Amino acid sequence: MSKIYEKMNSANTALLVIDIVNGCCDEKCEEPKFGITFSKIRKMIPNLQSFIDDYRHKVGGLIIFANITPWRKEFLAENINELYTDPKAYYYSDDASGFPEKFYIVEPQNSDLIFTKNHYDLFTNENFVKEMAIRGIRYLVITGIFGDGCVLSTIISGFSKGFNFVILKDLVETTDLEIRQKLQIILKEYTWPIMYGKTVSAQEFLNTWKK
Repeated sequence: MSKIYEKMNSANTALLVIDIVNGCCDEKCEEPKFGITFSKIRKMIPNLQSFIDDYRHKVGGLIIFANITPWRKEFLAENINELYTDPKAYYYSDDASGFPEKFYIVEPQNSDLIFTKNHYDLFTNENFVKEMAIRGIRYLVITGIFGDGCVLSTIISGFSKGFNFVILKDLVETTDLEIRQKLQIILKEYTWPIMYGKTVSAQEFLNTWKK
């Protein structure tokens, strides 16, 4: 099999792991009355952990973890706060313990980078954008949650800035809500592959990688 992108190498490529934090994964942070449960996400996490290990050994490139500020009014961008004045869109956290923002199971290593965002899109973090330029990163391998939220927003924004994407469809997940699952299927099967980047399984990516 040929390489997914011939110009990809360990120097110009980074693995991006988006929002594997308690607030988006842990059962304690679910809101069943609003249809927000994470069982499909928790089922995906062990496979993501295994892939991160494989990526370290086979690819050897940079690994980036994105996390979030406390998802409360005083920390979020102005336009999110304005959106949340609509009861249908309201999604603030009322937990001030710090627990929701901590990583869920995954453990970044000293060689990894961590960037915190107060928006859906990681490219709103200027330090992240600068670091990508300094390191010459042009290809991003995308994993994480939510597929129809922060993952989608980051892909669209990054593509408009000239980045190339490989989206690992079995390592991107969203809440259990049926309508969100259906939307994510459309993104994986249609929108992402024809508009934003190679959309493949984690194993397909590893099988085609050549240092």
